[in-house]
Formats: sequence, C-alpha cells, structure tokens
Amino acid sequence: MFGLGWAEILVAAVVGLIVIGPKELPVVFRKIGQLVGKAKAMARDFSRAMNEAADDAGVKDAVESVNSLKDGVRSVSDPTTKWKDFVPGSETGKLSKERAENAKKMHDAMGERAQKRIDAENMAKAAAEKKSAKKPSPVKKSAPPKKPEAAKKSAVAQKTPATPKKLAAQKKAAPKSGTKT
Repeated sequence: MFGLGWAEILVAAVVGLIVIGPKELPVVFRKIGQLVGKAKAMARDFSRAMNEAADDAGVKDAVESVNSLKDGVRSVSDPTTKWKDFVPGSETGKLSKERAENAKKMHDAMGERAQKRIDAENMAKAAAEKKSAKKPSPVKKSAPPKKPEAAKKSAVAQKTPATPKKLAAQKKAAPKSGTKT
C-alpha cells in the first residue's frame, strides 16, 4: 500500500529536523519509540488472550483430533477389512427391538390410564344416577291457567240451561266482582 523507501525516510527526517529543531528531535524519537513499544505490547497481549480463549474452547483439541484423523486415513491399507466383519442388521435390529418394546410399554400404559379414566367417569355417572333415584325431584304440576270470571260464567251458562235462580245468583255476584250491570 504505502511504499516507504530510504528517500521518503530521508525527506521526513529533514522536514522533522527543520520543524522540530535539533534540540527536541531526540525527545520526539524517544516518544515515538515508546508509542511503538506500547502498540507492540498491546498486540502481544491481544494475541496471547486470543490463544488462551481458543485453548479454553477446545480448539487445540479439535485440531489435534482432525490431525489424528488425517494420519489414520493415511495409514489405512485395506478399507474393505471393516466391511468384511460387518453383520447386517446387528445394531439396527437391537435398536428396533428396543424401540418396539418401549412403544409397547407406552401403549399399554396409555391404555391402562384411559381405562382408569373411563371407569372413573362411569362410576361418577352411576353415583349421580343413584343419587337421583334416591331423591326424587319434586315435580311441580302446573295448574291450568285461571279463567276470568266472565269466561267462567259463560262456560257455566253454556253447560246448563239458565234457570231463574241461577240468573238471580249471577246478578248478585256481579256487583261483588266490580262490574255493574
């Protein structure tokens, strides 16, 4: 990016000598050296902290295991030897049997719980029916709606023929009911 050759350094030194002066130039160089030293120390600390964090995270172990895998792959002479010893279905068969047994256990347990729940519901229904059978609820018989007196009189008049005694009784009852004739 920036090419710093001897010519550029010489020009910077001459400009610094003129601007700063010969008396102050050694002090400025000392300060610049100290700043560069601090920057290098900070870079070293940062690098050391990053390496420690990588070691804590196990990156070094992962790198070693990957390197050992590389070495292991290089040392394999006959890759078919492991396949010759392979028995098909050995591990998968064991796993499938275990899974089937576990599934059967879960199915049985769920069936038992469901049956217990159904039995409890049936018992609750039976108890409710037993209570209702023991204590018959009082059924209110509704009385026929009352007919107004005028309707009663007309009904009575329709059923039986009017006699002079009944007519006299009706006339006496009429003032009591609040109707005037």
